[in-house]
Amino acid sequence: MLLPLVVGVDGSDSSLLAVDWAVGEAARHGLPLRLVNASRWERYEGTSLDVHTLGRPTRHAPADTVVGVAAERAHRRNPDVAVSVDVLAEDAVTALLDAGRNASALITGSRGRGGIRDLLLGSVGLAVAARAHCPVIVVRGDKAGLEGTHERILLGVAEPPKGSAAVRFAFREAEARGCTLDAVRAWRSPAHEPVDHPLIVGGPEHYLEEQAASLIEEALGEAVRERPEVVVRRDTVEGPAHKVLVERSAAADMIIVGAARRRHGHLGLQLGRVAHAALHHAYCPVAVVPQSS
Repeated sequence: MLLPLVVGVDGSDSSLLAVDWAVGEAARHGLPLRLVNASRWERYEGTSLDVHTLGRPTRHAPADTVVGVAAERAHRRNPDVAVSVDVLAEDAVTALLDAGRNASALITGSRGRGGIRDLLLGSVGLAVAARAHCPVIVVRGDKAGLEGTHERILLGVAEPPKGSAAVRFAFREAEARGCTLDAVRAWRSPAHEPVDHPLIVGGPEHYLEEQAASLIEEALGEAVRERPEVVVRRDTVEGPAHKVLVERSAAADMIIVGAARRRHGHLGLQLGRVAHAALHHAYCPVAVVPQSS
């Protein structure tokens, strides 16, 4: 059974952009879409809209209209993608986390309709990315990144096995898109801590860079053997990982980062600095992949 891509929709421009992006992703992977609207306080009464002419709901549209508009929009974009809809009377974070237990991935926009425009990422998207047990993709970025014109996927390489799920996800994505996978590992040389090793040649910076390169090979090894057709470009970069990856995202169609293993019953946010920075500042859609996926 194919697990769907679940998209959170609330009628905002951001969520409709997420629907547009998700249609392409579903078609690329041969997956169905499930569009979910959830709010414990949603007011279902209101004036219905003609989804065939307006293409988007008003701010206070009833929930069935919100998902109807989104479904019609998805159908127009690609009628071959199977779409189902759900309206759930519970808070959005809980509903999406529950839906994610039977999903290939959760997809959200970068802002909700109730958010303050100055916030870089809506509270729902942040909470879902931090706590979901499946990959979460937050659709954000500039036009080139959203339209996939760079033909590159960016992977932030973490230490194995912590990042192994993210590596597998990145290879699947690159294969489905037929694009290059840029695997990047950032490294830093401590300012006042010399690296003492009898085999160091060329100074501590050279040693640390070699370590980073070896880590990339270790992290990618199994995936390279499983998907040898994927073109991989390996790169080590000196600097803070969160800054390096955000800058590199300007030339990518998706940035993929790993997240901490989800702890059962833990309600707090479980995002590292790299994932947090990417979700708020990346120039392209961001996929956060938990090790438990």
